[in-house]
Amino acid sequence: LLPYVLVAGLHIDLKMKEFWDSRYGDDDFAYGKAPNDFLVQHCDKIVPGGNILCLAEGEGRNAVFLAGRGYKVTAVDQSAVGLEKAQQFATSEGVAITTVQADLATYEIESKRFDGIVSIFGHLSPPIRARIHKMIVEALKPGGVLLLEGYTEKHYAMPGVGGPPPQGKAMMYSLHELKADFEALDLMVAEEVERDVNEGKFHQGRSATVQVVGRQKAA
Repeated sequence: LLPYVLVAGLHIDLKMKEFWDSRYGDDDFAYGKAPNDFLVQHCDKIVPGGNILCLAEGEGRNAVFLAGRGYKVTAVDQSAVGLEKAQQFATSEGVAITTVQADLATYEIESKRFDGIVSIFGHLSPPIRARIHKMIVEALKPGGVLLLEGYTEKHYAMPGVGGPPPQGKAMMYSLHELKADFEALDLMVAEEVERDVNEGKFHQGRSATVQVVGRQKAA
């Protein structure tokens, strides 16, 4: 598998793209190079060697980790800067990933294609979130697994750093909404937690998150 970059469609939110290009423009990795703890804990629930889609994957820390475990990984993000770093990181680790530059407002996920879909701190506006979550359910193969972690509104009262600012609180996750969005899946994990997060300089400290592990039912 050769690494390559696809540009999916023409719709890229330029304002947000500029924000993320700037965040990923430093030599350092904004959220570190280590994979997300929750992902590490649960990724073995995805069939070995399967196809995994990583949404809002940024600089590739989770995609590279999964590729190193033998998965075939597609990483989607709207930042070309982040995806370039992801490819460089993959090369340095001796693995291959596919990167797709796309705005999740218009990105189409192929039905029944993926054995696993990963969304780690991928905070979206409610209309885009609803669209993506509907496609996630349709895109998982029978037995396919969703791994999702995101901040909740309770995080604003916590000392940790991370997530959308208060003016963007509509982008925060709630357990109630996630249970509704993924009611078609068998939810093996669906809970709000308080935990310490240590992911680069932008995800740090005691944090309030919600975690979901859902499996698509057999055909």
